[in-house]
Amino acid sequence: MTEPTQGPVLEPTPDPTLKPTTDPALELTMEPTTEPIAVPVLERPGPEPVLEVVRAAMAEAEVDALVLRPSPDFRFLGGRGEGFLVVTLDTAAETADPVPLVPRTARRVGVDPEMRVRELFGLAIEAELVPATAVLAPLRLRKRPPEIEAVQRAVVAVESVLGQARELSWFGATERAMAARLRLLLMETGCEEVLSLRVAAGEHTARPAHRPGGRVINPGDALLVSLCGRWDGYCAEVARVFAVAEPPEDFEAMYSVVLAARAAALRSAARPSAVAESVAKAVGDVIDGSGYGRFAAAHFGRGVGLGHDEGPRVQPGDGTPLEPGMTLCLEPAIYVPDLFGARVADVVAITAAGPTPLGSAHHTLQVLDR
Repeated sequence: MTEPTQGPVLEPTPDPTLKPTTDPALELTMEPTTEPIAVPVLERPGPEPVLEVVRAAMAEAEVDALVLRPSPDFRFLGGRGEGFLVVTLDTAAETADPVPLVPRTARRVGVDPEMRVRELFGLAIEAELVPATAVLAPLRLRKRPPEIEAVQRAVVAVESVLGQARELSWFGATERAMAARLRLLLMETGCEEVLSLRVAAGEHTARPAHRPGGRVINPGDALLVSLCGRWDGYCAEVARVFAVAEPPEDFEAMYSVVLAARAAALRSAARPSAVAESVAKAVGDVIDGSGYGRFAAAHFGRGVGLGHDEGPRVQPGDGTPLEPGMTLCLEPAIYVPDLFGARVADVVAITAAGPTPLGSAHHTLQVLDR
């Protein structure tokens, strides 16, 4: 790979022809979106070649080279093959053998966090190995408009599958069987990789890490469906809850708290001084005030983009400022052990005007009738 003279840029460039989507009632249709995708305008000047920015960050961190394998970081720097991408202060190239491209004088080398142990041992270089994430993660926080368009296309694809899910026959099926059907629907949309697929019924909705199993889905069950995948290199996740025939007792009251927490997250993220932990506090305050505080999820969101779990983390202790160009999956959740749980997940773009939902799926509790 020869070094480009003008590559992709990190700084978002405004496009006056694009207008932010609006979500005034936060309750929109779940039908697949057919209108042209509107992407928020991001007001920050540019451009700068991506390698120039990366090399400046490398120099500041005293990292002499980056060695990346196929991963979000690899794709961020334009990697397309199945080998390694080596970036130094002078060159950038893809190769099957990274060792000859790492300067012999290198004292610190940033390596891909997804690199396998045998690959690390295979480097056999006399240098301190540090995570490349320390250099690249801050640069990936803010997306350019084309990247936000890609994330929004992924959201539209996920929501189209959720729209079809309402028409499937759920009564008497197992979680595993329905997960398999949803996986096929995701692949039919062009999904490159299904990263997470959760179908949980009844008491299983209260298990944050539940994997679809042999439990039969029965009338009166709460049902949680969460879909996450990658399209054209970019990731999105959407999660919704349903009631099978009728909701369990007290479920609607608990679900209303989750929706109130989501609304609080959007209001908090719209404030000029918003940081990730302040959004988490807004969500936590709503859940605590409802009496469900001890059943709240450990975190309430994270960044998405080339990876499905990026920074910032919407949780206590993450003081990352929310800036235009960030794309977040907001995911407030309550899990009452052995009873039921509810989680909604939506991707939003942070703009100068506040958070803009990239999807159009509504949040009304839907009752499945078959």
